[in-house]
Amino acid sequence: MHPTRRPSFTLPWTLQAMALMAAMLPSPAPAQATQRVPQRITAALAQAGLPAEAMHVWIGPVDGGEPWLAHRAGQLVNPASLMKLLTSASALETLGRSHQWQTLVSVDALPREGVLTGSLRIRGGGDPSLVAERLWLLLDQIRQRGVREIRGDIVLDRSAYAIPEVDPAAFDNEPLKPYNARPDALLVNFKSLTLTFRPQPSQAWAEVSVDLPLAGWRVSERVPLLDGPCEDWRAKLLADFRSPTSWSFAGGLPRSCGERSWSVAYNEPATHAARAIEAQWRALGGALQGKVRNGGSGGEALPLFTFSSPPLADVLRPMNLYSNNTIAQQMLLALGGPPNLPLPPGASPAPTLAAATATWDAGRAVVTGLLPRVGCTADELKLDNGSGLSRDERITPRCLAQWLRWSWRQPWMPDLVSSLPLAGEATARRATSVAGRAHLKTGSLSDVAGVAGYLDGADGRRAVVVVILNHPLASREGGRAVIDAVLGWGAERLGGALR
Repeated sequence: MHPTRRPSFTLPWTLQAMALMAAMLPSPAPAQATQRVPQRITAALAQAGLPAEAMHVWIGPVDGGEPWLAHRAGQLVNPASLMKLLTSASALETLGRSHQWQTLVSVDALPREGVLTGSLRIRGGGDPSLVAERLWLLLDQIRQRGVREIRGDIVLDRSAYAIPEVDPAAFDNEPLKPYNARPDALLVNFKSLTLTFRPQPSQAWAEVSVDLPLAGWRVSERVPLLDGPCEDWRAKLLADFRSPTSWSFAGGLPRSCGERSWSVAYNEPATHAARAIEAQWRALGGALQGKVRNGGSGGEALPLFTFSSPPLADVLRPMNLYSNNTIAQQMLLALGGPPNLPLPPGASPAPTLAAATATWDAGRAVVTGLLPRVGCTADELKLDNGSGLSRDERITPRCLAQWLRWSWRQPWMPDLVSSLPLAGEATARRATSVAGRAHLKTGSLSDVAGVAGYLDGADGRRAVVVVILNHPLASREGGRAVIDAVLGWGAERLGGALR
């Protein structure tokens, strides 16, 4: 739920080769009665100090039939980031694996001899992949199309989203955590900065660099190297991120840490995109007489080009591998907007603001509209923002298992499965009992821990597994041990060792 690594979208990823398995899924049955929980799992619960009522499990064959174990699988629970599985499947089914988000660049008048006598306008279409290197590519394309000097403004149009403003501190009072970055029709670098500290031993200090400079903002260029162990190194830096124009450090970096990176959400998110675009434009050698500001696309603006995101199937991978909440929320909003936002000015038929905006309600309606096809009832799902970063989202483990079974039979199944971490790696690194033998999405909040995905058998058979703990102790080591015990039992049952 709380990724520390910002995904890169420079190159697409090679999808893992997956064999398609088709089978007819029988009509959904009522929620399964609680079955007897295996002794190894009850022992893990006792060791963790967790009551059996805190655990919700559904494990069964991927191609239909009764579950092998269903424990409180019909109860509505908070799934945390497991909700991203529904967003992923809905996007693949509705938008398609090749869907691309579009950012429209238009001008008030065509440039002459490198000079634009008017404003340049950038209309965001919700592209979640506009990270530092791709912003550079977008602005470089402007230069390649003959614009060297802008005598007007750079106008940022965010009207493709019609969503309320939300304080990034609202969820857990951690506004500087990148996982709290809010959706934006013109999202740049997840409204975050990655600071890199590179020790220079001969100089007794570490050099500080940033992945995306901002106009009107600076950060300390170096910090002293300290003796001692590399424990809680961020705290030892004594960072001061209060000012939107200057970040500094009163401490230092332990030399034993080596090179370290720290991703921080910018503390004035409303101005992040404008500052980043101005700094990058000037760094490319572009001139700007006006300023970078928010505004509309302009009814008479002339389209210059559209900048496309990587295909949706490629965007899924960092979303699920690093459990990126902002990508998931942008993806849900894409479900609730016209295809390939934004429409260019003057398009036929002429776009209206209402016709070219995405909303939460529209996105949620697309997901809930798939419930009958999946085999779930409307009362088995309560959807909020599609990322799991919510205290309100709920789903039954039985319904989540049905989503996974249904997804397995779709032509886009390989895209979904290959976006999930392999057990033992990335966010699924703690699933040691099935390391290398499962593709799992993980989820965690302060009182939630869970995994869901596919177990792989040695003989080619596969199973669906959903394990969710809702309890104040869920996210501690004992809770993870319970989940690992369930996964281990499921893997043995899949392999035929258990009957």
